[in-house]
Amino acid sequence: MDTHKRSIKMLQVERTIKSLAKNNIEARFVSSREEVVPTVASLMKHGQSVAVGGSVTLDETGVLNHLRSGSYVFYDRYKKGITKEELDEVFLKSFTVDTYLSSANALTEHGEVYCVDGRSNRVSAMLYGPKQVILVVSWDKIVPDLISAILRVKNIAAPANATRLSTGTFCTENGKCINAACDDRHLMALPAGACEHTICSNYVVFSHQQIEGRMKVLIVGESIGY
Repeated sequence: MDTHKRSIKMLQVERTIKSLAKNNIEARFVSSREEVVPTVASLMKHGQSVAVGGSVTLDETGVLNHLRSGSYVFYDRYKKGITKEELDEVFLKSFTVDTYLSSANALTEHGEVYCVDGRSNRVSAMLYGPKQVILVVSWDKIVPDLISAILRVKNIAAPANATRLSTGTFCTENGKCINAACDDRHLMALPAGACEHTICSNYVVFSHQQIEGRMKVLIVGESIGY
């Protein structure tokens, strides 16, 4: 990236980190994906229990492979040959782990974390249960405000994830949500019945956290994930 563009981007990162801190969310910046695993490892202890939310970012940064190293008790939702019953058990165990790792759909410069889920095992564990939550988030996901976060999911994150999951929804065919704009009646959610197989079922905004430092955000200076 051009040094001048990068300097402007870093100002946005700095604003976001300061705002997250005011919401009791500990945030830090790393310049490349190669720094992610060492940083994540520094925040965890050998032998602790860990689980993850569905995340392309964790795969692309090598975090998933690190968790499989044997250093942790890892409840692996991606384990080869896992059955539906075993997956349900992993999701339930995720609520009691020492550290839960995932990504987010957007970060706002106001210090908010925005996530949209289908089944919502991810946001459930982020909200309550695990002693520590670590989110690995590309700096591409930083937006000015909540409206921009909503639009980012509708036009970028959700269509990409729906295509990855082969949902056959409107966005997989058209590259954007069936209700791609925000309006006063349907700010976040779709109109009732608009998308039968939607993966956008529940919408969560994480703002001021009552437990200081429980939620940690690692902002990566690269384009990673959706």
